[in-house]
Amino acid sequence: MAVIGWIGLGHMGGPMSANLVKAGHTVRGFDLSAAALDAAEQNGIIATASIAEAVAGADAVFTMLPKGEHARSAYLGDAGILATADTTTLLVDSSTIDIDSATALHDAAAAGGFRFVDAPVSGGMSGAEQATLTFMIGGEPTVVAEASEYIRPMAGNIIPTGGPTTGQAAKICNNLMLFISLAACAEGSVLAERLGLDPQVFWDIASVSSGDSWALRTWYPVPGVVETAASNHDFAPTFTTDLANKDIGLAIAAAKSTGTPLEIGEHVQELFQRLIDQDQGGKDCSMIVKLVDGTAPSPAHA
Repeated sequence: MAVIGWIGLGHMGGPMSANLVKAGHTVRGFDLSAAALDAAEQNGIIATASIAEAVAGADAVFTMLPKGEHARSAYLGDAGILATADTTTLLVDSSTIDIDSATALHDAAAAGGFRFVDAPVSGGMSGAEQATLTFMIGGEPTVVAEASEYIRPMAGNIIPTGGPTTGQAAKICNNLMLFISLAACAEGSVLAERLGLDPQVFWDIASVSSGDSWALRTWYPVPGVVETAASNHDFAPTFTTDLANKDIGLAIAAAKSTGTPLEIGEHVQELFQRLIDQDQGGKDCSMIVKLVDGTAPSPAHA
């Protein structure tokens, strides 16, 4: 069994690292949040006071952080991972970040003599808890294969995506499609109900017909239909609107850098931004259905 350093113990990193403990690994964790550290300790993670303490002598280090700026700080800071870890340590970034930041991390790691992969995940909080996440891993083939062995206790699917940053590229494009599908579910579900269809009957039809999608089967925005949907719990977050807006923003930025029009994606981001402007950024992203049915809160500045 290995010694693993884990940086970022939030809604995803907490349960992911706990699954490594369940698999028999020793996990030393660090997070800026005392509450996150306390929760991690309850799951067998050894809480540390710094990145340096978490990564010292580790066989592998994982990072799961909110944005590119956080990942850059964790890896490139004066007391960050590259400055304090041993070059024999395998580095795995499972954050969802912009391509430029992912490139910077790959380049800096290679310059420092480290093995590094970008390995973002899909599957949300439920996938993190149930160890069914899909990992998309970009990097040198031998390093990807090595990282896959550490990843296995957390994953339902492990998919090598190609060279450096291709894991991030896959995640960005996947989430773009997810959020467009979610918006389609919101519009279709409201229209179906207003045309007199029972929500369960319509879902039963769509889920076995051409309107099917992961968003429909997992995040359906009408309460009482899909057990895993946040709509059953007043849109308590399984994936916040703030994070959805961040992720689709990454896709739009990548699209602009490649000259790719994303007219539908840009519209979906506008929907998320409207919810954020109404102080609903901490609610589940499937709350965009409220913009369709007309029950969204009034703008905060109104």
